[in-house]
Amino acid sequence: MIEASPFLPVNLTGKRVVVTAGANGIGKSISEGYQSCGATVFVCDIDEAAVSNTLLENANMHGCVTDVSNVDAVNTMFDQVERELGGVDILVNNAGIAGPTAGITEISSDELHATFATDLESMFHCARCSVPFMRSAGEGCIINLSSVAGRLSFALRTPYSAAKWGVIGFTKSLALELGPEKIRVNAIQPGHVNTERFRRVTATKAKAVGSTQKEIEADFLSVVAMRETVETTDIANTALFLSSEYGAAITGQAISVCKGVEMMR
Repeated sequence: MIEASPFLPVNLTGKRVVVTAGANGIGKSISEGYQSCGATVFVCDIDEAAVSNTLLENANMHGCVTDVSNVDAVNTMFDQVERELGGVDILVNNAGIAGPTAGITEISSDELHATFATDLESMFHCARCSVPFMRSAGEGCIINLSSVAGRLSFALRTPYSAAKWGVIGFTKSLALELGPEKIRVNAIQPGHVNTERFRRVTATKAKAVGSTQKEIEADFLSVVAMRETVETTDIANTALFLSSEYGAAITGQAISVCKGVEMMR
């Protein structure tokens, strides 16, 4: 019996897609989802082993190791994208880091800058490189990964939350700027996703407050309507929908995929 694909069966044949941090977790699901729909996919990731494994597992996928918080590295990556794909139709700005878990007096300026550089500034750099290709094509789609922490307060995670709120402002402003050129820009706000990163975050929070990881995970999910985490494929399918003909009238929106998160612990 052939196992059914977990991804939406939309047709994205011929589309050229760049996914940042596309070789791990949410990004890997997004990359594989686009490839399953016929797109040509280019992934970048800071994790060299993950990039190698993803390219080995997915024939015809392109990619490289890139730190998207570094503007020079982003420019070099898009030179490679142009050589190998000829351009970009869809950009998924997925790269992000958790940042520090601490009170404001314990967070250093270096930690603050590192969080903003990866979680927000990298999206600007990648969009700046992608938009000329989309203009040439006469249309395009940019999807920025924010978080439910980009619509709710999040104690002890101020750099992360501030960056993710910033992603929403960037998304809505860029959508208004690029709308006349038929380039759509939207944001996805994942909730607690079933990934190793979620487990690292809860472990760090447990250490910071003197609790156990199991207790922290239970506390996080206690204020989720459905009392469970989101799967990476849920995020990927939202990106596929927004990129397809079915999402053609959607721009400037922040869409929560979170199973009902109404409070951050």
